[in-house]
Amino acid sequence: MLAIFLTTLTITAPVFAMLFLGVLLKRINWINDNFIHTASSLVFNVTMPALLFLGILHADLHSALKPGLLIYFSVATLVSFALAWAWAIFRCRKEDRGIYTQGAFRGNNGVIGLALAASMYGDYGISLGAILAALVILFYNTLSTIVLAVYSPVIKSDPWSIFKSVIANPLIISVIAAAPFAYFQIGLPGWLEKSAQYLADTTLPLALICIGGTLSLAALRKSGSMALSASLMKMIWLPLLATLGAWLLGFRGAELGILFLYFGAPTAAASFVMARAAEGNHELAAAIIVITTLMAAVTTNIGIFVLQAGGWI
Repeated sequence: MLAIFLTTLTITAPVFAMLFLGVLLKRINWINDNFIHTASSLVFNVTMPALLFLGILHADLHSALKPGLLIYFSVATLVSFALAWAWAIFRCRKEDRGIYTQGAFRGNNGVIGLALAASMYGDYGISLGAILAALVILFYNTLSTIVLAVYSPVIKSDPWSIFKSVIANPLIISVIAAAPFAYFQIGLPGWLEKSAQYLADTTLPLALICIGGTLSLAALRKSGSMALSASLMKMIWLPLLATLGAWLLGFRGAELGILFLYFGAPTAAASFVMARAAEGNHELAAAIIVITTLMAAVTTNIGIFVLQAGGWI
């Protein structure tokens, strides 16, 4: 358990370092709202698509394919999304429902979930985790685009407009574009891949600095009850239901462990970027990311301890 705690801390500590750096830079006026808006657009349209493209490109899609696991993960994700949206309708004012829903179901699986899977299960964890990550990227971005479009003041919410928004989402385009490269194992020219890697490497630091620049005590107080509600759903209730469902269906060992890690990952930084692009309540999105990332160090360790104590993983 100590090893898992230290691994979680190793992953989450740099995240908070970048968040606090954003807070500091905004406080001393080295960055401002114009920078945050422009940098968030750059992340959404350029650097994060590069990160996702390379992640899919390097994934081994020919190994660790588990149809039953992929089907369960897909169904559980859809159910989690539906539950989060239904609760948001009951819990939130209309303009915040899309932000709440996205924050409550969208996990940081491409970074924290995959890293923990690799730490616990080695190469098998990387292979299985990467395949799940590819599915995650497509599902999360499609569902997030839909729910944000319904409540966004700048995105039309009729079915055709939502469909066009999904298809035009740079994150989804990058995943679809990368799939044939990964499947047929087609590499990029060395100079092009290196250039894309330069862009990809700026994604998380820049996104987290923007989130930190948005944070303030006033914003956290303003978003407090809603952010906490979404965070509890993301870190406790949905992972509990999804993991219990997997256990009841007979998943054990690495498969059950990785499912728990993925459903129990804190809210993804990409949720802030998409909230900003949709001109939604990005302060609420930022608060959910901070709270869930803090909670992850506790809930991940408790979950792994319980599953290991039961002899199920």
